[in-house]
Amino acid sequence: MKFSAVCEKSLGEGAKILLNGGLVAFPTETVYGLGADAFNSQALARVFEVKKRPHFDPLIIHIAAIETLEKTANLSILSDETRKKLFLLAENFWPGPLSIILPKSEKIPGIATAGLPTAAIRFPDNETARKLISLSSGAVAAPSANPFGALSPTRAEHVRDTLGEKVDLILDGGATRIGVESTVLDITGERIKILRPGGTARDAIENVIKCKIWNDEPEIRNEVIASPGQLKSHYAPRTPLFILGRDEIIQQDYKTDDPASRTGFLFFDGSTRDAQREAQKLHDGTVIKVLSESGVMTEAASRLFEILHELDNCNLSRIYAQKAPDEGLGEAINDRLRRGANA
Repeated sequence: MKFSAVCEKSLGEGAKILLNGGLVAFPTETVYGLGADAFNSQALARVFEVKKRPHFDPLIIHIAAIETLEKTANLSILSDETRKKLFLLAENFWPGPLSIILPKSEKIPGIATAGLPTAAIRFPDNETARKLISLSSGAVAAPSANPFGALSPTRAEHVRDTLGEKVDLILDGGATRIGVESTVLDITGERIKILRPGGTARDAIENVIKCKIWNDEPEIRNEVIASPGQLKSHYAPRTPLFILGRDEIIQQDYKTDDPASRTGFLFFDGSTRDAQREAQKLHDGTVIKVLSESGVMTEAASRLFEILHELDNCNLSRIYAQKAPDEGLGEAINDRLRRGANA
């Protein structure tokens, strides 16, 4: 494994590794991805092996130019209405944290899509990611660069600490900007559905395409699901995680009979932390973290996995996390907390 700062030389080296069937961890605006050539079946199989990812969980295909869409998706079978919506979405949200489910091109191996006839395509809003993809085959399949089901990586160090020597090259581009994965949107059916909430808010999408977006629960049939991030248990820290509403996290009695027990708190905002401090006398070993002092949703989302990693390394007995307001990016924050929680 080589760990390298992003530069022209390391990007060229990374592209060469991808073209030769290797794996490169790289930053996007959402989280760090574990990249493999999207057209190389053996390289894709290695992604599943390294992450210990079940083969029924499909990957997201990343592109760096709209023109590449024709190589990764079969747009010819889309209706005129669906094609119009696709172009509206691409015009308004690409590059950006939105993955769109489309009929897949025959050039994309079935292992990338878990045998489904559709593929999730994304055009990332990160210069390093786009340069790396452009210098390689033009399409890179990249799930989050972490062991399957674990906390997503928002720094290169997170990748190094969890996957290490299993990756050929880790490109260090600093902390990611958005900090939660992309929204996955299925436009192929009669109803447009969000399969995974993420970095593009539901209301922003609805305002652009002028129609209601429906929720979707994973449909597991013959060990196939439609999108990454749909399993009920996912994005989990090693430490038991529990989600509480604002009133619950302030008022609940956290006393324990175990003197060695250490508790961590993850508050959405500073005002809730202050209210709990007034209401509770907590143990001296309690660890308290806040996503955003002033309750700014974008800041909270960008810090979610970063702070969960910190809490997970504090040798705690449990973590209590405050549910975010369920609006905008709060939907994605709560989705990640819920899938990582014990109860």
